[in-house]
Amino acid sequence: MTTSTLPKPAGADNAPQRPRPHPLARFGLLRDLDHPRDVLAHLTPNWYASIMGTGIVATAAASLPLRFPGLRLFATVVWALAALLLIGLTVATVAHWRRHPRVARGYHVDPVMAHFYGAPPMAMLTVGAGTLLLGRDAIGLDAAVGVSWALWFAGTITGLITAAAVPYLQFTRHEGVDQRSAFGGWLMPVVPPMVSASTGAMLVPYAPAGQARTTLILVCYAMFGLSLIASLIVITLIWNRLTLHKIGPARMVPTLWIVLGPLGQSITAANLLGGVAAQALPGPYAHALQAFGVVYGIPVWGFALLWASLAAAVTVKTARDQLPFSLTWWSFTFPVGTFVTGTSGLALHTGSVMFRIAAVIFYAGLLTAWATVAVRTARGSRRGTLFGPTAAGDGCGSPAPGPFDGPSLCRPTPPPILPRS
Repeated sequence: MTTSTLPKPAGADNAPQRPRPHPLARFGLLRDLDHPRDVLAHLTPNWYASIMGTGIVATAAASLPLRFPGLRLFATVVWALAALLLIGLTVATVAHWRRHPRVARGYHVDPVMAHFYGAPPMAMLTVGAGTLLLGRDAIGLDAAVGVSWALWFAGTITGLITAAAVPYLQFTRHEGVDQRSAFGGWLMPVVPPMVSASTGAMLVPYAPAGQARTTLILVCYAMFGLSLIASLIVITLIWNRLTLHKIGPARMVPTLWIVLGPLGQSITAANLLGGVAAQALPGPYAHALQAFGVVYGIPVWGFALLWASLAAAVTVKTARDQLPFSLTWWSFTFPVGTFVTGTSGLALHTGSVMFRIAAVIFYAGLLTAWATVAVRTARGSRRGTLFGPTAAGDGCGSPAPGPFDGPSLCRPTPPPILPRS
């Protein structure tokens, strides 16, 4: 009997055939996808965290109390990269909504992914701040101010919407949420107003003098309070979950670093607003608010240092076992960056050498984290691994497209019920 006449195994005709590799796969591009167009199939809002993390590297460098040769040039290049990423990802997101509307419309009802709608506003605000601080060297001051205003209004409006809409959905529509569900991502929708307060402070000198300038700084302080109080509530829930239900899945661990975001950003906002208060408010209030930046900032800086130590210890412990890469690794960047800018603000207003040295040390850590995560993201994007439905789930999204049938992969697994002895 020849090989050609051997009987076929049962069910061989019905076996699924592996699709032929697309042309780009020959060059190693998107080889984990069936077709290049699948890049848009599962595009999630937490991709904007990569822009946040890249942009904060630039703005933190511009605010460092110590200067190094080539630092401003490096920061300007990184800002330009963040701006290009913002444009590209926004175009891709629009295409995703047009081509896959059913998937896109489902994200807001997912009790995990919905919180990451806070990332796009913060990405816009971060790039806007970098445009004002660094982009002026490339496009001129007038253009930089115009772009910064546009991104501030867009980021502030969308950020206020997420700050109200996502908690509303959590209160009324999200199912399966309990004390074990609290994680760092819950802070994402309520932090954008704090970022708006910081970037708004930078725009105060460019606002028309009089009521316009006064209104701007008062609105910024209102957003400071909105975000601060909401963040303190969520941080308490996260501490409660960690105490009673422990760390949870390894892929959730990077989100512990998000807690640094509102802490560091609030220190940054308090010092930036205090620094420009005299341009918009009467003397007694201006002096009080300038002092508030330091009086508030130093105690919060202490707690942020405590949280960073706890998050680092938990991260190292988890990494010894296994810490799989996902988009949640970008949580190692933006929150640390806000801690750098907050520390720089305290160094400026106190003249403390300790804060100057600390800002440089933390910035070195930020650079290390950003380089590591950026390389891993570029590698996963090149292969297409991060664009599949499983990657979306590992990045704190739903494991399946369309109607989210299964639980999100980032949601803590309930402990087993043991039989009584």
